Amino acid sequence: MLLEWAKTGSTPMDFSDLTGKVAVITGAASGIGLALARRLRAEGMELVLADLDGEAVTGLADELGALGMAADIRQPESVQALADAAAARFGGVDLLCSNAGVSRMAGIERLTLQDWRWLFEVNLFAAVSVTKTFLPLLKARPDGAHILFTASLSSFYPTRAQAAYGATKYALAAFGETLALELEAEQATVGVTLLCPGPVRTNIAKGYGKREAEYRAPGVDPAAVCDIHEAAFRGGVDDSDWSTPEAVADAAVAGMRRGELWVITHPQLMGSAFARNAAMAEASERGG
Repeated sequence: MLLEWAKTGSTPMDFSDLTGKVAVITGAASGIGLALARRLRAEGMELVLADLDGEAVTGLADELGALGMAADIRQPESVQALADAAAARFGGVDLLCSNAGVSRMAGIERLTLQDWRWLFEVNLFAAVSVTKTFLPLLKARPDGAHILFTASLSSFYPTRAQAAYGATKYALAAFGETLALELEAEQATVGVTLLCPGPVRTNIAKGYGKREAEYRAPGVDPAAVCDIHEAAFRGGVDDSDWSTPEAVADAAVAGMRRGELWVITHPQLMGSAFARNAAMAEASERGG
C-alpha cells in the first residue's frame, strides 16, 4: 500500500515579492474572492477575475485595473476561455485561486437530489475543471506557481445540516491534498494550499435562491422551513465566531507565503476535528 503525506511549510513559488505576478480568481465578485482580489492587487499582482455575475466582476475589474470576465466555471468551454484570455493578456499565470462556491444548509431528509447536484457541480466538479485547465499554464512558470483552494472547516468534520456542503468540501480537500502529492512526486514547481475558514460574513447563502431551474425540485420550496438540524447549527454559532472576508484573505496570503498546505482561520472551532481524529486513532488501536 502506497502511504504518503503531502508536505507543508514550503512552496516552489516565491511570495516575498508578488509585484507583476499574475493571479486568476474565480468567484471574485463578492465575499472571500473579492477580498482576495483587493489583497492581491495591493501586493502588486496583475489580476484575472471571473464570476457568474458579469456586471459585478466587470465593475470590480474596472476598480482594480484588472481583466474581468463573466464565466460559468461549470462549463469547460467557459473555463478554457478564461485560461486563453489570461494567457493572451499576461502570457501566463502564477497563482490560481479556485474560490467559487455555494452553500445549502438543511437536514439530510430535507435536502433534495437537485441540492446535492448543484453543490457538487459548483464546489467540486468546477474546481476540478479549473485546475485541470490551468495546470499547464502553472507548470510552465519558470519561477514556480501556486494553487489556492477555498475549502472549509467542513473539510475536516461533520456538522448537522451541512451534509451536502460538507461532502463537497471533504472531497475538495481530498482532491487538493492528492494534487499536492502528485505535483510533489512529479517534482513540478507548483504548490497547493487549502484555505479552510469557519463562519465568514459573505452573501454565499443568497446563491441558493438564484440557482438555475435544473437544480430546483418541484413542489414546496425546501428553503421555506427551518428543520431542527439547521436551527441547531445556526444557534451554535456565536457572534465572536464570525470572521470577515478581509481577515480570511489576509490569512490566505500569509499561509501561502509560509507554504502551508492548510490555512485554518478559526482554530477555536477545530475541537470536533481533533476529537474525530482521536476517535479514529483509538479505533485503530483496538483493531478489527
